[in-house]
Amino acid sequence: MLNNFESFDNSETATKKDIVIQERVELVSSHMYKQFLDYQHSTVNTNDVFSRMVDCLEIVSNNLKQSFSSRGVTTQNIYVESDSLKTISVINILWHKISFITRCNFQPQALFRDDGRHVFSNRIMAIKGNYNEIIKGAKDKEEEMDRLLENEIASLYIPPDQNQKSIFKIKHSGQEFLLNQVDAPREVVLKVVETVCGGGLYHRDGSVKTFTV
Repeated sequence: MLNNFESFDNSETATKKDIVIQERVELVSSHMYKQFLDYQHSTVNTNDVFSRMVDCLEIVSNNLKQSFSSRGVTTQNIYVESDSLKTISVINILWHKISFITRCNFQPQALFRDDGRHVFSNRIMAIKGNYNEIIKGAKDKEEEMDRLLENEIASLYIPPDQNQKSIFKIKHSGQEFLLNQVDAPREVVLKVVETVCGGGLYHRDGSVKTFTV
């Protein structure tokens, strides 16, 4: 009889443990599901913003061609190249190359805020140089991301709510702007082009390599 009671007690204890596991796993899955939904919605918004950004790059390229052509400068080195999926777009402006990419959004990620908040968002990176050349030979996503960050000009962070403003951060100055998702493609493209092409290059002497005006 004693053994039977012991068996009952053990069974009841095991059931309670199972309930605790179930409850805690449910909390984890609920948290991850919310992140998954935010990631999906941010991805949709990001794809839309990036598609319009590519259109803006084409307009900028055409305007530059007209401007330089009117000054008697050849325009064969002014063009835009985009992949078929519209995840990479590279604008070549004479001796400058700038890449805009969405290929850093391989998992849900949040942008930390100074007030302690974290905003789940996708990211469009603007990097100096040709994306394909920069990541060539990278062993994994971590090494690829390290290379992208070394060449980062600015990033646009796009939240899951289409009505919520995106966050535009410029690396070298630390400036930050809130942009609605309608105007963001134009403003980001223009600011990045102005930042890169509005400066210049010093002759290298082992220390200073670039300047901005």
